[in-house]
Amino acid sequence: MFTFNCAGKIFTFSSPIAMGIINVTPDSFYNSSQKSSLEAVLEKAGQMIEEGASIIDIGGQSTRPGSKQIGASAEAERVLPAIEILHKEFPGIIISVDTYHASVARQAVNAGAGMVNDIYGGTYDEMMLTEVAALLVPYICMHIKGSPETMSENPVYDNVTRDVFDYFIDRINACTRAGIHDTIVDPGFGFGKTIAHNFELLRNFSVFKTLEKPLLMGISRKSSIYKTLGISADEALNGTTVLHTLGLLNGANILRVHDVMEAMEAIRLVTEYQAN
Repeated sequence: MFTFNCAGKIFTFSSPIAMGIINVTPDSFYNSSQKSSLEAVLEKAGQMIEEGASIIDIGGQSTRPGSKQIGASAEAERVLPAIEILHKEFPGIIISVDTYHASVARQAVNAGAGMVNDIYGGTYDEMMLTEVAALLVPYICMHIKGSPETMSENPVYDNVTRDVFDYFIDRINACTRAGIHDTIVDPGFGFGKTIAHNFELLRNFSVFKTLEKPLLMGISRKSSIYKTLGISADEALNGTTVLHTLGLLNGANILRVHDVMEAMEAIRLVTEYQAN
């Protein structure tokens, strides 16, 4: 059982949940997640909520390999209108903002977001952790090696599971010192990891349960799936479901996904499998 305080909105869940991805960017690695108009954002969010999403994650900065930064102001211009309209039309849903800028996090929460998702785990913007603590929202702390521009350039680890685990020991302590009450751990599949690294992290995913924090799995349609299978991201739904199932069996609490219906089916089946 996990209980989050999302800017005053109490959110509790006792079985795994789905977080739906909506990118208000022109350059996401998966085209179907891109929504260029507020009408399209509303339509997609409504579909995801109907299919069972508990959280909608809004991102305005592409973090695909090789992507370029657009800056906090441009990012805010993209995400704030989407957050405002979702908060108005779907007041019961938890909205997450995918950002590593403290200023964007603050504006997004003021616009209606109830969670901050930071790929840098607070290491990019030194004000992020104190800002999140002041905003009284949960914080998704992700691991990344390098940056989106450089993370695919031959990442090397002594032991990827141990190195990522040690990173979270440090970052969870930093979050606690800053005053963040609800921290969520995301090992960062694909962010500065080779395909072999990603599969090793998946095999050892249950190790992160010892951190006693909710575990988020963000592997939906990523290159570890489609490159292994020799297909495209558009064709990677079945492979995504297979890896989601493995993640759920190893302790994943939140699936960050492009395809909510299929993720919820995996959650329901694994939950039933584990019931007895």
